[in-house]
Amino acid sequence: MDSHNPSLFDAQALEAPAALASALAPAAAPGHFDELRGSATPPGAPRQGTPSQPAALHDATSVPAAAEDDAAAREPAPLAPAWTGFFEQLGPGGFDDLPRRAASLERQIRDNGVTYNVYADANGPQRPWSLDLFPLIVSPASWAQIEAGLQQRVRLLDRVMADVYGPQTLLAEGLLPPALVQGHPGYLRAMHGVTPPGGTWLHIAAFDLARGPDGNWWVVSQRTQAPSGLGYLLENRLAITRQFPQAFESLNVQRLAATYHAMMEGLQRMCPAGQPPHIALLTPGPYNETYFEHAYLSRYLGITLVEGNDLTVRGERLYLKTLQGLRPVHGLIKRLDDPFLDPLELRPDSTLGVPGLLQAIRAGNVLVANMPGSGFLESPALLGFLPALARRLLGEKLALPALATWWCGERAAMEAVLPLLADCAIKSTYPAEDSHTSFDSVLGTRMDRRALDEWAGRIMRQPDEHTVQSYLPLSQMPTWTHDAERGHIAPRAVLLRCFAISDGPQSWRVLPGGLARLAGPDAQIASMQRGGSSADVWVQTLGEVDMTTLLQPQATPASLARHRAPVTSRAAENMFWLGRYTERAENAVRLARVTLDLLGGEDVSSRAVLSCLHQLAERNALVPRDVPSLPRSRRVFQRALIAELGDVATGGSVGFSLRCVRQAAAAIRERLSQDHWNQIVRAEADFLRRAAELAGEKGEAGYEAGAALRLLESASAALAAMTGAQTDRMTRDDAWRLLSIGRHIERLAFLSSTLAAGFDSGAVHEVAGFEAMVALFDSTITFHARYQQRRDVATMVDLLVLDGDNPRSLAWVTQTLRKRISRLAGSAPGKLTALSYELPDPDAWTLELLCEAGPEAGYGALVELCAACETAAYHVSDAIGTRYFTLTSESLRSVGA
Repeated sequence: MDSHNPSLFDAQALEAPAALASALAPAAAPGHFDELRGSATPPGAPRQGTPSQPAALHDATSVPAAAEDDAAAREPAPLAPAWTGFFEQLGPGGFDDLPRRAASLERQIRDNGVTYNVYADANGPQRPWSLDLFPLIVSPASWAQIEAGLQQRVRLLDRVMADVYGPQTLLAEGLLPPALVQGHPGYLRAMHGVTPPGGTWLHIAAFDLARGPDGNWWVVSQRTQAPSGLGYLLENRLAITRQFPQAFESLNVQRLAATYHAMMEGLQRMCPAGQPPHIALLTPGPYNETYFEHAYLSRYLGITLVEGNDLTVRGERLYLKTLQGLRPVHGLIKRLDDPFLDPLELRPDSTLGVPGLLQAIRAGNVLVANMPGSGFLESPALLGFLPALARRLLGEKLALPALATWWCGERAAMEAVLPLLADCAIKSTYPAEDSHTSFDSVLGTRMDRRALDEWAGRIMRQPDEHTVQSYLPLSQMPTWTHDAERGHIAPRAVLLRCFAISDGPQSWRVLPGGLARLAGPDAQIASMQRGGSSADVWVQTLGEVDMTTLLQPQATPASLARHRAPVTSRAAENMFWLGRYTERAENAVRLARVTLDLLGGEDVSSRAVLSCLHQLAERNALVPRDVPSLPRSRRVFQRALIAELGDVATGGSVGFSLRCVRQAAAAIRERLSQDHWNQIVRAEADFLRRAAELAGEKGEAGYEAGAALRLLESASAALAAMTGAQTDRMTRDDAWRLLSIGRHIERLAFLSSTLAAGFDSGAVHEVAGFEAMVALFDSTITFHARYQQRRDVATMVDLLVLDGDNPRSLAWVTQTLRKRISRLAGSAPGKLTALSYELPDPDAWTLELLCEAGPEAGYGALVELCAACETAAYHVSDAIGTRYFTLTSESLRSVGA
């Protein structure tokens, strides 16, 4: 075996797992704190890494994995007590069981659908959340330092916001430069003079911490607009404790639920009105990189997940648009950056916010966590001014220091720091702001003299835009790394994100845990957006573990009614279209298969049948409108049909419908099971991949009907699985009823127009056309079992129009639609609503009436009925959109105001 990579599994002579870990786990890089051993690696020790992978700096860098020959040459230090206890609790399997646990963890993350979309792409795949097997363990002494320091810092930041949007004493006294406040795009003049509910500006604040070689923690940055991590750290905790339950119990790790419970109670007490108040979580939508967290957190807290177009402001009050009408919203946890909140007063191009929201906030009618206008607090330049602000506002010295920071907008600070650039990080004063020079942080230790001089010139030309922060070697924690063998322990640089949470007016507590972010072995940035990883954070306590839970021990009918989440108009609309597009895709697949089957046969010579097929294919977007007519050029038509199958850019065929299914499902991802979502994603991806392969083949084989039929057969099976999930695995609430209504509207329109086309063209009077019509109604087996060799119009009408037990007959679809619409409107069982009467009444249909006008009259009564069904289907669709989705009709009513 390679001596540079000692295997954990060849050292069974060492009986104690902790001793085995100490012997085989590489130490941290020289000069960095080793979380595994609880001490810094001596600076004089052999250097880890290579010249091309130097040691790293706080939030912008990562120390590469150690060169294992150097690590092996050093005498390993003993493990920290917490890590000794952790490894001693591995159980009988010991280290041999770690590969199995790592595989189990990956499977759990995948099965739970935990994702993080790296620079999310609407058409791209979702990236599974990256979580390491080992947690970061924080001792009680370290946590006491962190907790006290962060409670003080969040109090200070809240006071700063209160002053900046109030008397502005700090600006008048020169303790804050106006360029960092009023010159910052995150400062919102519209919020000046506002008094927040409960007198609290900040309800959730995140702080990124790094551990120095001395073992002390330092603040690197702070996030206040919409800090992420509160949902992911919950999922991390559940996943890791499932892998190491004995270690979690034995190390006396503090639980998390009590802090979330306190946060919700605090928000409810501070909400301006409502008993109980209605609180929602505002998300940018499913294409945001952290959307999984938004959905997960809203479910965990038991609050409504909403997007901007779910909400409306009426009379300076915020309302949620639901199927039952407008429901007041009293509190909003926002996961949306401030500029996008209100297109009336902030960014006019924002489609993510709520017009009029700032006016509702100024009127004191809604609590927003955090209050808009905190963006200026996130500037790294502000860190250098906080010590003086703490003395002025709190009369205290900061208990938890930040890294030394210089804002180059002050001439003295710029002149002092320019000679130090080689040992510092250079950051943008206004990161991610379009109106200012914005750039990624760079590390002076990675630059040569020429590059340093170039950066010095940039700083001198635009000093306000640059902030310089001192160097800090990041601590390194043990991580589990896969390799060609079974895996090994490797140190990786870690940043700790902690959260200060408001639990009442002017009161905060620090969540006893956090989100550890790990830089990759070859990466330079510890960022989830750039492919980094995460780890759970175990905070040990010397006292009792708080066993608070968010579960309600005793449910009452009233509490159950309160916790029944309303169906928002946006979710309802997407469920409706999910149903329509699923049915549309099924119809397109069936029509394409029937058409290709008929064109591949030798008995299709009837002009009526060919004309009918062409009409249906063109109407359902299976072929372009300019394709030659089927009777004139059968081969060209067939090629066009196959080529259109996977065209999602300009076509409207099967691939396009599957894309629409996936997009509608993505907008309501939180309502779908993981299996259902996986079916939808796989169906689209597999179909488009195989369609592209089919279209890319050369010569005649590129349009080979047999391959296209196999592709359509596979798509039909996938759609059948989706239909099963929608039919049998979803709760029958109003959202599901809208999905079902959407499917049946689409089915009624397709079947009625198809039957009318068959009679108008006379195709149904041909054997091939008759069989094709029965197949398009998906009723071939039933027809032949019931009528055997008969092929007359009466049998067709009996089964495809009048049969109340055939889910593909016009009577069954119409009757089902009438009942579902009535149930949606809340009518008494068996009682129809006005909208239900817009659909024809199947009880009035008779075989004699529909067949009375025979072939000579073209079965006029039957064709008229088909036209009436199609028209009614689209009319009902429009009426549902007006009444339940846009709320622009008589449904403009407030529920519970």
